[in-house]
Amino acid sequence: MEDYLNLFVEETSWYNDIVLGTMLPEKWWAPIPHVYRGWLRNYIGGTLIYLLSGVLWCFYIYYLKRNVYVPKDAIPSNRAMLLQIGVAMKAMPIYCALPTLSEYMIEHGWTKCFSRISDVGWMAYFGYLTAYLVFVEFGIYWMHRELHDIKPLYKYLHATHHIYNKQNTLSPFAGLAFHPLDGILQAVPHVIALFLVPMHFTTHILLLFIEAIWTANIHDCIHGKLWPVMGAGYHTIHHTTYRHNYGHYTIWMDWMFGTLRDPVEDNAKKM
Repeated sequence: MEDYLNLFVEETSWYNDIVLGTMLPEKWWAPIPHVYRGWLRNYIGGTLIYLLSGVLWCFYIYYLKRNVYVPKDAIPSNRAMLLQIGVAMKAMPIYCALPTLSEYMIEHGWTKCFSRISDVGWMAYFGYLTAYLVFVEFGIYWMHRELHDIKPLYKYLHATHHIYNKQNTLSPFAGLAFHPLDGILQAVPHVIALFLVPMHFTTHILLLFIEAIWTANIHDCIHGKLWPVMGAGYHTIHHTTYRHNYGHYTIWMDWMFGTLRDPVEDNAKKM
């Protein structure tokens, strides 16, 4: 068992070497205990993904494709985007505690994670991945919905994110502009699932960081029209009505629990 758990430690150490070894002198991070190296790597990696994906996407939709995807009067101001970056960067150190904690629990054998796909086979891998994603979708839907329905949670946590409630105040940078506890609560289903569903470790880590890119995408106000994906068209409605489209990757949970509002039908009613 100990030899198998060392596979997880070796993998996270490899990630540390790639990120920290590239960004910092080794003498700065080599003496740090393993768990803190993991946090530092998550912080640097998360910050780079957030800023680079946000800058590149904003440059593309607001400047290279100006007036193509977003009307000129709906483009958020630079000040609004800088404020969103400020909120996200204040929360980032706390956000990074969650993947660091999940790695610690995985390395100590507390979860159902497995290191190699060959340990279970491709059929089981895709079956477990499907079960994991369904649980995460269900968990994030209800966590998000309760952050609206439970008034103290909304007032003290989620309202920080919902000050961006019009198209000209939403941008990809709003994707991580949360109260830090709000951001962690909405990501917690990813970690809870590890205790319930066997999950490939590398895939779990990858999905956590895909979150940063996905949340940027669903705040750009561009309706991708890719059914059944819960894209920005749906999420923009959520920011304007507060009572619809709580889902994460897909529309299924909103459809099942009666909170779905379609952007195409919504626009048709306005015409």
